[in-house]
Amino acid sequence: MLNTKRLILRQWEQDDFIPFEQLCADTDVMEFFPKPLTPEESRDLGSRIRSLIQERDWGFWAVEIPDQEKFIGFVGLHTPNENLPFSPCVEIGWRLTKTYWGQGYATEAAKEALRYAFIELDVNEVVSFTSLVNRRSQAVMEKIGMSNTGQNFMHPDIEAGHILCEHVLYKIKKQDWQNTL
Repeated sequence: MLNTKRLILRQWEQDDFIPFEQLCADTDVMEFFPKPLTPEESRDLGSRIRSLIQERDWGFWAVEIPDQEKFIGFVGLHTPNENLPFSPCVEIGWRLTKTYWGQGYATEAAKEALRYAFIELDVNEVVSFTSLVNRRSQAVMEKIGMSNTGQNFMHPDIEAGHILCEHVLYKIKKQDWQNTL
């Protein structure tokens, strides 16, 4: 479990799966993904995320606001598919319930996830990527000190020509992260 000033990042609990299904069915939340997820797809994804945290002690942690909201989404670290042009790597990512957008929660939790990556996992670099049109996620990437590499790529899991196919790649090196402290 990780703590920030306002948040807890933790292992997933069974009670997280219903709000996660609602999160992944929200067309605004899933705007920059190929499609919203069905309840079954959400449960499968949540179960995989939970299993990976159980195996490694890190991953896309469930995020809660203590004494206020048990589950507002996830933020954390992942090792994405090996078919990406910059793999192997450690990725940082997030997905929050729309109600909690614009309040700095993604940035706050992502900063703690970066700290974990660089201090606890001792990785030298963390990446993040999103579709070219997803300016909100790119803004979070910039707020946590990441830089656009200018190395856009076509995501291999999204149909060529689809508006979401072209992705931007952001990175931050441990040294650069340390310089922001």
